[in-house]
Amino acid sequence: MAKEIKTIGVLTSGGDAPGMNAAVRAIVRAGISKGYRMMGIQRGYNGLINGEVYEMNVRSVSEIIHRGGTILYTARCLEFKTKEGQAKGLARCKELGIDALVVIGGDGSFMGARALANQGIPCIGLPGTIDNDIACSEYTIGYDTAMNTAVEAIDKLRDTTQSHDRCSVVEVMGHHAGYIALNVGIATGAVAVLLPEIPFDFERDILERMRQTQVTGKKHFIIIVSEGVVGAQELANQIQAATGVDSRATVLGHIQRGGSPTVRDRVNASLMGYHAIDLLDKGIYNRVVAVSGDKIVDYDVNVALSMHKTIDRDMIEIAKAISI
Repeated sequence: MAKEIKTIGVLTSGGDAPGMNAAVRAIVRAGISKGYRMMGIQRGYNGLINGEVYEMNVRSVSEIIHRGGTILYTARCLEFKTKEGQAKGLARCKELGIDALVVIGGDGSFMGARALANQGIPCIGLPGTIDNDIACSEYTIGYDTAMNTAVEAIDKLRDTTQSHDRCSVVEVMGHHAGYIALNVGIATGAVAVLLPEIPFDFERDILERMRQTQVTGKKHFIIIVSEGVVGAQELANQIQAATGVDSRATVLGHIQRGGSPTVRDRVNASLMGYHAIDLLDKGIYNRVVAVSGDKIVDYDVNVALSMHKTIDRDMIEIAKAISI
């Protein structure tokens, strides 16, 4: 028998991502339209434990769909990884009358939601991370905006790189996932793209590709590297020492998490948010909302967390073929 739900809480957890506000807006308004009391939980699971909770209405989420970041703020909560922390979260839900939760974040956030679900609080997860590294979903909230931000920055770097016949080594986010790097590399015509999923050889993957490009008459180079593969400055120093080409490093860093979300992020986040409320309204609990093709789907949270995502090797070959 489905649990009777009167009050739904919503929180954002882990790293922020453009489009989270669009998701919060859709969740709150869809929930209110279906007759639920909606509660905003600030600063993720930390805020849940500490009682940083307030009631939201349709005006609470006005004029936020275009804003980056998250109006609910976010945090990483090590305490919630412990049974004691999870017990505090459960007790706070009962104290505040929160019958169900919608959690926007990544795998760590979903693990926290699963822990609450196992103790009787129905939960729905929405994939919000710029890295696009949620295995059950082909697309995550914030990914499109982050890529567009990186492309815009690299296009500007190209102007000065070309003017000085330089090599620009650009580090993008994606410590364990190379989706941003790969797509941005294709979009900017990078000579080489280094990904955490693929071991690289400096001679073969950097120097040889630069030589091939020089034969065609090109004298400036863009190289994209995912954070954690190799330091951008270290790689730039190696390239300059080996080739004599003036090489500069640029770390784009957290600007990729900010900014007004793209149309794609706003629409997908809104559709996912509505889907989360629709699942709870139908008595379908403990799911992770995802994108498959052009459809919004959902998976059991245990299935979602057991899935694995692999980089598209065909896209890697395409990137190599068209970048010289």
